[in-house]
Amino acid sequence: MSAEQGRSAVLALTFLRGALAAGLGLGALTMLVMTLWISSPAPGDGPAGALRTAAGLWLLTHGAELIRTDTLSGDPAPVGVVPLLLAVVPVWLVHRAVRDALEPDEGRPAPSAAGAFAVVSGGYLLVGAAVAFYAQSGSLSVYTPSLLFPSAVVVTSAAAAGVWTASGHPIAPPSWAPVRLHEKLARTRFRECAKTACRSAAAGVAVLLGGGALLVVVALVWHAQGVQQSFVQLSGDWAGRVPVLLLALVLVPNAVVWGAAYGLGPGFALGTASTVTPLAFSGYPALPVFPLLAAVPAQGPGTTLNWAAGAVPVAAGVTVARFTVRRAAPALAGREEVWSLRETALTAGLGALGCGAGAAVLAAAAGGPLGTRALAEFGPVWWLTGAAALAWTALLGVPGALLLRAWRLRGGDGKRGDGKRGDGKRWVRRPAKGTATVEYAPGAQAPAQGADSSVSTSDERSDESEPYDSELYDSELYDFLPTAPWHERTARPGEAGPSMDPQDSRGVSS
Repeated sequence: MSAEQGRSAVLALTFLRGALAAGLGLGALTMLVMTLWISSPAPGDGPAGALRTAAGLWLLTHGAELIRTDTLSGDPAPVGVVPLLLAVVPVWLVHRAVRDALEPDEGRPAPSAAGAFAVVSGGYLLVGAAVAFYAQSGSLSVYTPSLLFPSAVVVTSAAAAGVWTASGHPIAPPSWAPVRLHEKLARTRFRECAKTACRSAAAGVAVLLGGGALLVVVALVWHAQGVQQSFVQLSGDWAGRVPVLLLALVLVPNAVVWGAAYGLGPGFALGTASTVTPLAFSGYPALPVFPLLAAVPAQGPGTTLNWAAGAVPVAAGVTVARFTVRRAAPALAGREEVWSLRETALTAGLGALGCGAGAAVLAAAAGGPLGTRALAEFGPVWWLTGAAALAWTALLGVPGALLLRAWRLRGGDGKRGDGKRGDGKRWVRRPAKGTATVEYAPGAQAPAQGADSSVSTSDERSDESEPYDSELYDSELYDFLPTAPWHERTARPGEAGPSMDPQDSRGVSS
């Protein structure tokens, strides 16, 4: 087989990976819908209608907006609230298909990153176009522009994430960027700052979601009676309650995002004429009967319990600061170079920006229209939620990172950036067990009897210490060794002792 034929075979196989990923997600959702249709006491339009409903729901998980035609008024009504729990499935399948395509099997070459991205996305979107054409004749038709945005954007973003994962999560300019840019970034901490900012942003978003989940649980427990009544009201028998329960479960991640938006301050909309925030529940809500919606706060001004939701963004801001300082000012500040104030503040600010962007994307995915008129707006406003997350984490994260940096270097753990303690003692890392050896300046008092055995002076060392590990010991940075000529380090067996030449300011044998 020629090289050209082999390349064509690889691309064909990659295309099939994309189509298979789409088919797996569609098949799993179709089985769920058909099971519910079989157990339903009112079958409705028959198996053909159930299949078209499954096709419409599959497109909805990608962000496509559906148009419901069988309404009581006869007017078409949009459905744009994406069940986020189901949306995880297609995103993961596309990501996995691209990642597997870029991992070469034995005896088979792998396609290029750009080729895998384009071919897998093309195979997946081709199946999506066929499903959209099939679903048009059902009770849930598809709003065609939504197939391009956001559906196609969701698929291509998941494919790009798969390429990035298969490439080892690189954080650097592309290879075609100017050489001067690569050289300049290589002389700075661009990669370290970018990785730290990404981690702090992800941690901030995770804390926001965790706080939102906590608020949802508290609200469900607080309004347990109303939740139970709405659940029973929707269906009288267990055959009808199972679909309601499943629908509530797949919408739990949406409720978590709503809870995070509530804690951030902008809250969420229950129709075009009502907004729910910690300060007040105002307006006239268009509130359908549903268990999760029965847990919203009572109408009127907010109480102290509602205001307590502000602890969620505070925790997110502290988390961004904490994750930034973990790299900007390491615990052993004398071993690794400490970042400057400017670098620390800039990295914390970038982490806050990423946290705001993540919150905005999640808020946009968690809300949408559920009908016309009053139900045309349902859920958090994405740009308000993102702006609030950015403001909270920036106002708390940047000053918090600077304060934590100063605390680490001057106060909290007793160590400064020069590797010395505030009491004149110097920390030296013991290679065998990772414990510290304290060397005392002239006139310092020796430790009392019974002191911690992990701390010793330079004049004495336990004979029961671990065997000498040359590779580990020689890898220690000399910044941890004494810097004054009157300090000395006890030599290990077979090791040359330290130089005592007064002109040797490091006290290390040359």
